[in-house]
Amino acid sequence: MAQSKASTPTAYLRELEPDRRRVISEVRKMIRAHLPAGYEEAMNWGMICYQVPLSACPDTYNGQPLMYAALAAQKRYCALYLTAVYQHASLEKRLRRAFDKSGLKLDMGKSCVRFRTAGDLPMEQIGRIVAATPMERFIRSCARCRGDRPARRSRPRSVQ
Repeated sequence: MAQSKASTPTAYLRELEPDRRRVISEVRKMIRAHLPAGYEEAMNWGMICYQVPLSACPDTYNGQPLMYAALAAQKRYCALYLTAVYQHASLEKRLRRAFDKSGLKLDMGKSCVRFRTAGDLPMEQIGRIVAATPMERFIRSCARCRGDRPARRSRPRSVQ
């Protein structure tokens, strides 16, 4: 699927073929069940995002909400983006260990875990990884990663 123009996660799911919709819906349900308080589910970057609301962190490097996790149906696979895994070696180690212990193959790109079915993921362990980073800690971690680079104040989005 090309980048979606859907404005809500429900609309995004309606755009998907039934098989993809089932897969994305199952992983979405797991994420929502484990998502720490404060994060919001929204459509951003053409995918379902779990992000820090701008009201909690308005000064981001690009004026957009900080993405904690995201879920997308790409042309040949589905993708699960776990930002905290890329920020913390301990979480990446947990993710790799979860795949090893489950006997599943980890297909990890520079910014995502690729999968074709929910059965390709160690769902329980990924749920624990999603639950591992409270929003305030994630905000601090993003600020540390950004270093001394100045943040841009968010601007209201134009309504189309």
